[in-house]
Amino acid sequence: MKNEFAHKTQTQASGKRIDRREFLKRAGCAGAGLALTLMQQPLRAQGYDELPKRILGRTKEKVTILGLGTAPVGEGPVGVEEGIKIFSEVIDRGVNYIDTARIYGNAEEILGHIIPKRRDKLFVVTKVSTDNAARAEKSLNESLNRLKTDHIDLVHIHSIGGKNLDRVLSSDGVLEFLLKQKEAGKIRFIGISGHNRPANFVRMMQTGQIDVLMCVMNHADRNIYDFEGKVLPEAIKRNVGCAAMKVYAGIKGGFRNHRSGFVGCATEPARLPHAMAYALDLEGVSVAVVGPYTIEQAIQNVQFARKYKPLTQKQRASLLEYGKKLAESLGPRYGSVI
Repeated sequence: MKNEFAHKTQTQASGKRIDRREFLKRAGCAGAGLALTLMQQPLRAQGYDELPKRILGRTKEKVTILGLGTAPVGEGPVGVEEGIKIFSEVIDRGVNYIDTARIYGNAEEILGHIIPKRRDKLFVVTKVSTDNAARAEKSLNESLNRLKTDHIDLVHIHSIGGKNLDRVLSSDGVLEFLLKQKEAGKIRFIGISGHNRPANFVRMMQTGQIDVLMCVMNHADRNIYDFEGKVLPEAIKRNVGCAAMKVYAGIKGGFRNHRSGFVGCATEPARLPHAMAYALDLEGVSVAVVGPYTIEQAIQNVQFARKYKPLTQKQRASLLEYGKKLAESLGPRYGSVI
């Protein structure tokens, strides 16, 4: 999961450094005062064990409505020790859905310092970014080793919108490989994830072998990719679990800025709680996956999820109007729609 945030002291284009508070103010993606206050409070006083949970479709697993995305930390420039602190902060506050991938820098290595002590309390998700069984085997084995676990709860075939599905579904393709790993007990569930070509998601679900999907769903991209209208109905019909990503409409500039998070979110700061609520309001969606760069952002995401309430008619109308205008400036930045 790529995310909308930034590291605490990124270098600006001018070459000047900004401190943590100033960065948070400019990025507009976390409330420094709120987050720092919460960091000083005992976790139990914050009700950290009260984060709501939902059933993840046919998996029947209870997952928190907020999932921890690990790409921003994994892709750096956050060190392992700082990464451990950030991930632990989120998990300590009750989040049990952990989304990572072999391609997310050292995210799996960082999680490997945390998962073994908490394995039975976490729903661990990783990805294989290939259509080929041999490459998928290599990737999965590396993930198991780095995560320090003997099984993974869910493995996504990642970037399914960019895959040749005939290869994915061939006898030596990635789906057949994952089905064998499911039988062997190395993985529990099979998923698909990606950012574009909703039709590919539908075709994969029609195999009957997909348990969970994760795709871009937010107030802006509903006007571009429209996974909500094109994919969710099929998922609901088949009881496929759904995770929403890019719930804040991503970082300004899209993929090219994922390691330059100081540019800020595409969505204006005041609308972030409603943006998360939009995703969680969608029928069929169980979890919104968001990845922080800093502890402050991590805490604020948890607070948004804990305080989540369905949008009122007025709030929804305002957000959708804003999202429609935002979509005009964003365009299909994640690749082809069809």
